[in-house]
Amino acid sequence: MADGTGNLEVEAQALPHNIEAEQALLGALLVNNDVYDRVASILNDTHFYDPVHARIFQTAAQRIQKNALASPVTLKAFMEDDEGLKELGGPQYLVRLAGAAISLFAAKDYAQLIYDLAIRRDLIAIGQEIAAKAGDVTVESEPKDQIVEAEQRLYQLGEQGHVDSGFQSFLRALHQAVDVANAAYQREGGLAGISTGFIDMDKKLGGLHPSDLLILAGRPSMGKTSLATNMAFKIAKAYKKGLRPDGSEGAVDGGVVGFYSLEMSSEQLAARILSEAAEVPSEQIRRGEMTEDEFRRFVEAAKDLETCPLFIDDTPALPISTLAARARRLKRQHGLDVLFIDYLQLVRPASAKDSRVNEVSEITQGLKAIAKELNIPVIALSQLSRQVESRDDKRPQLSDLRESGSIEQDADVVMFVFREEYYKEREKPGDHDIEGMMKWQEEMSQIHGKAEVIIGKQRHGPIGTVDLSFEGQFTRFGNLVKKYQNSAGDF
Repeated sequence: MADGTGNLEVEAQALPHNIEAEQALLGALLVNNDVYDRVASILNDTHFYDPVHARIFQTAAQRIQKNALASPVTLKAFMEDDEGLKELGGPQYLVRLAGAAISLFAAKDYAQLIYDLAIRRDLIAIGQEIAAKAGDVTVESEPKDQIVEAEQRLYQLGEQGHVDSGFQSFLRALHQAVDVANAAYQREGGLAGISTGFIDMDKKLGGLHPSDLLILAGRPSMGKTSLATNMAFKIAKAYKKGLRPDGSEGAVDGGVVGFYSLEMSSEQLAARILSEAAEVPSEQIRRGEMTEDEFRRFVEAAKDLETCPLFIDDTPALPISTLAARARRLKRQHGLDVLFIDYLQLVRPASAKDSRVNEVSEITQGLKAIAKELNIPVIALSQLSRQVESRDDKRPQLSDLRESGSIEQDADVVMFVFREEYYKEREKPGDHDIEGMMKWQEEMSQIHGKAEVIIGKQRHGPIGTVDLSFEGQFTRFGNLVKKYQNSAGDF
């Protein structure tokens, strides 16, 4: 028993750290506050081994961010009652730190060393946890679930620089909210999120926001997949890489798109996108019935699309855990700014449940978790129940969402695609009814080529209807030019 305890003590002592590097860096920070700007992109308080050092760094950072001086004298007032600091000699320790300061130019190297050691400690902790769970052989602990969980922890460590640490201070959350608002202010059109490529939709949604789950629902043949592929194509085509306002490198316009096509093959999906880009009807592409001019447009569109950062996964019946693991891998390897799932009812739960309602609930919660973890918008398509067809007004409502109220509950935005033209076509009167035919033709002319996207729920904005144009032969939605808008512009 004593040997076991001794081993634990050795392990604890063996955790990689460098107290002298932490002291030298903090000393430099207290002597020259410009050091903070050099190390803020690398370090935060969670990377310090000594908890007192972490609190000193956090307090100094808060003052510097407010354009106030952080020195041994100014920090003394904030840290006099700190029990950990008292053990090290009280405020006098801050003076000793300043005396051990390194040069401004060496600060970044010291910060990188402290960061690397913190990552190593987290890797050791994750490794020990994986080993402990693998050794605990129970019916509930499936090895494949442990692999997914381990991958998730390692992804968080690689992406964010530290393992999820639970609560964060309101100040940090406040800074993040200000950064989002600043990004919207700096960006033309005032979008906080990624543009959908549809102007009226962007006005209603403010773009696609990170960590949001958006549900795009509709009855068959309404154009759900078409609208999703149109949005995916527009976002990928607009992709530009550069420096973001927060100093990180990534998409400054458009984004890298991941598309889970659980219903159609990747070739069918690519044909749809090519049809839209080349303006060649998709059935002609499928049959190869193209004129020379159409084929030239088709080849040119294919060349343009080669560089688009659009990644398609057409594996059928993916479990939600595998879907999350593949999304993480895509973000690590190529980046990921938006994720589409076509469609929600074809995703499998991680394990069989006692009812379909509970299965769908697990899937929607899983999709929301992916959105938050990867900090991206997730757009999931969904089927609607048949009760829509039995009503006179076929416009969908939230109550039509199929199989589970959790879809409505977990989603930040719920949108419905509706084309009245589809239903009106099926009401065509017989040739003998001349009056009815004239009335039908007049009604058809008013709704021909038009579609509605009904926003039935939006957690952070208004609900309402967005009018779009729809070209069935190219399966393409577009911005609808209204009478009061300038017809010369592409609205």
